[in-house]
Amino acid sequence: MKRRNVCVVGCTVILFAIVSGVSAQDVDPRARAEGRGRGGPSSPGPTAPFETATIPKDDAEKKILDTLDEITRTQGRMMNVPVQDGRLLRLLAESIDAKSVVEIGTSNGISAIWLCTALRKTGGKLITHEIDAERAELARRNFAKAGVADMVTVVEGDAHETISRLKGPIDLVFIDAEKDGYLDYLKKVLPLVRPGGLVTAHNISARSPGTDFVKEIISNHELETILYMQGRGMSVSLKKR
Repeated sequence: MKRRNVCVVGCTVILFAIVSGVSAQDVDPRARAEGRGRGGPSSPGPTAPFETATIPKDDAEKKILDTLDEITRTQGRMMNVPVQDGRLLRLLAESIDAKSVVEIGTSNGISAIWLCTALRKTGGKLITHEIDAERAELARRNFAKAGVADMVTVVEGDAHETISRLKGPIDLVFIDAEKDGYLDYLKKVLPLVRPGGLVTAHNISARSPGTDFVKEIISNHELETILYMQGRGMSVSLKKR
């Protein structure tokens, strides 16, 4: 059993290397010439050595990626996940063949759409929770524009209450709401996450290790946690088998 845990965590580490690694623009001169990258110009440095590019596999994926670009341009004032973090969510969800995904904090739907790029291949569904009715409605319109509305259920209301209606098993949880609520969300959803499933949380920075949430995910014997400091920072916790 221990070997299986090591394998899963090792796969996660490899995914991090892929997200942070060599740019598709560097290996594909056409992408460099056309300025493609779906994340803006590259910004070499110690925290983001390369800017990678997503190459759509089919027309449906291209539609999703084009919609993400449009939303980012026109609704960029909202606190969305950056491209790199969205792609990480997609990699994680697709790599574990996620069928049931829960998001806490929908905003206008950027992270949910990234998750749906995986769910369209795994046949999974996403339940996303949003307290603000206007943002929830905006997200619904964005899901329809991206062609993923049939994969997503938007639950309006205070997620501290609405997640009590969730049923397991859950394959992946993404938490991106008010930071002082993270620990409560974790305690409520972790029992529903299947062994081998993942709990991810956004905006985990170098200043976060002192928070109760981070203390819990790095000390809980049920979890194997990696703190990923690219993008805006994310924690990824494996629920051990």
